[in-house]
Amino acid sequence: MNAEWALTLAGMVAVTYGIRLSFLVFGHSVKFPAWLERALRYVPAAVLTALIAPMALAPQGAMDVSLHNAYLPGTIAAIAVALWTRQTLAAILGGFIVYGLWRWLVV
Repeated sequence: MNAEWALTLAGMVAVTYGIRLSFLVFGHSVKFPAWLERALRYVPAAVLTALIAPMALAPQGAMDVSLHNAYLPGTIAAIAVALWTRQTLAAILGGFIVYGLWRWLVV
């Protein structure tokens, strides 16, 4: 590994852990406005949606809402189970079961 790669890697480590460490060091002394704290409550759901929606709707890089896309019914089942039971593990298992059965029986 040459020096340029080592410096790049060291810089990436410093930036990544510097950002994380800043929240641990300064997080207790910083007070956010109430409107920002309310808005930040939606960040996990927004990030999860941004990660899951492209996989469910376009698993091969193009929009696919056909019967051959097993991700879509698996995702819909996981959402339904999550809304019904309010349990994360049940939603994950329900989604995996529907996805697996769809791949086995339909695709």
